[in-house]
Amino acid sequence: MGRITEDLIRRNAEHNECVIFSLEELSLHQQEIERLEHIDKWCRDLKILYLQNNLIGKIENVSKLKKLEYLNLALNNIEKIENLEGCEGLTKLDLTVNFIGELSSVKTLQHNIHLKELFLMGNPCADFDGYREFVVVNLQQLKWLDGKEIERSERIQALQNYPAVEQKIRDQEKAYCLQRSKEKKEEQKRLEEEDGNGEEQRRSEPGFDRRWHPDAHAATSSSIENKDNLQVRDSQEEESNANKLDKSDDDLAFWNKPSSFTPESRLETLRHVEKQRKAQEKLSEKKKRVKAPRTLVTEDGKVLNVNEAKLDFSLKDDEKHNQFSLDLAVYRYMDTSLIEVDVQPTYVRVMVKGKIFQLVLPAEVQPDRSSAKRSQTTGHLVISMPRVEEVITGGRQKSKSVKTTLDCSKDQTNKRTKQIEKLEVDPSKHSCPNVATIVQEKKHTPRKLASQPKIVPNEEDPDFDDNPEVPPLI
Repeated sequence: MGRITEDLIRRNAEHNECVIFSLEELSLHQQEIERLEHIDKWCRDLKILYLQNNLIGKIENVSKLKKLEYLNLALNNIEKIENLEGCEGLTKLDLTVNFIGELSSVKTLQHNIHLKELFLMGNPCADFDGYREFVVVNLQQLKWLDGKEIERSERIQALQNYPAVEQKIRDQEKAYCLQRSKEKKEEQKRLEEEDGNGEEQRRSEPGFDRRWHPDAHAATSSSIENKDNLQVRDSQEEESNANKLDKSDDDLAFWNKPSSFTPESRLETLRHVEKQRKAQEKLSEKKKRVKAPRTLVTEDGKVLNVNEAKLDFSLKDDEKHNQFSLDLAVYRYMDTSLIEVDVQPTYVRVMVKGKIFQLVLPAEVQPDRSSAKRSQTTGHLVISMPRVEEVITGGRQKSKSVKTTLDCSKDQTNKRTKQIEKLEVDPSKHSCPNVATIVQEKKHTPRKLASQPKIVPNEEDPDFDDNPEVPPLI
């Protein structure tokens, strides 16, 4: 059942900064409201009130709205015009497609001296013979009826024929009231029968009295009990499937069943739709509970690749900066607070609006040095993850770099450092250098003699003496 609450009025008063005491216009259409209440206490300054397409059965609690100018109650369950005398400023009243059969109730609008427009089309009283003449005579202040202007000649003619028209209207009202009371009794009887049938079905269901029969515990062996349990589960599944089929059949029968257009039928339709909606919500909740959580890491510790959000991504290996770069195509206009990033040594996990994106990395990275940035133009999320460079070993040796690719420049620098380490004087061999010996060696050792062993002798040299026992040089 829809009700008029303070929260409902505030939500529909956004144009007035959600302030309701000074509200001048309020729209509460299509809210399944069944009763008109509280408005005359909370919104005294209302000038325009829209209440069309609801289930309101009676006009009430609006008599204190002195400033009200336009009231729209079309497509409701109203059967009588009443309680509008206090609306002194009312100029337009719309009661299209209701169930007003007492046409004489329009006389209550004689106190609304400013009323200029009235809509009663679609009501049972609009089909009465002499309907328009009756309204024109009783509401002298009216200028328009059902969208058609009332001319002076029409009013004069209606006044001349009024006695006969009034008698016709009374007879038709009596006939309508008798028919309406008969419809109410039939509807009440039908509802009682349906309630009785529903009660019998509930009582016929097993376990309704919450008692167990003694033969239910007759099984003694565990194997028989297991078989019984399986049979019970199968029977329960069959019963649930049968109930679903019955519900669909009942729903189809309800919509195919012929019914008259009455306030009771409108209420019954609303109850049926609301019942269906609640059943659907319960079914969806059960599905959500039954749904197993997604496996991210297997029992043996293997991390899986997951892309629940179905986002496009690319993983690049930046050798220049020795890092991995993940580009994730996050939705452009999504708030960044809905994104959570978790970088681990072997994988990266991103939560996008509760949906998981997980990717296994080809090599280990450093989570504490990783960073995540988001593009202001495309909205993409870019995660930079430096790879692990150093490996810690035991002893006094320093940490050596782990080579992933061959680099000639690094090898050359390593050779140079090794050569520099070897250029050291060994104190065990020479405690003090002999300067005199060095000078004598330089004097008595010419450069030609020093380089002479490297010169290959030639046969044309006059000093050359060939030894036949020595093999020739190749």
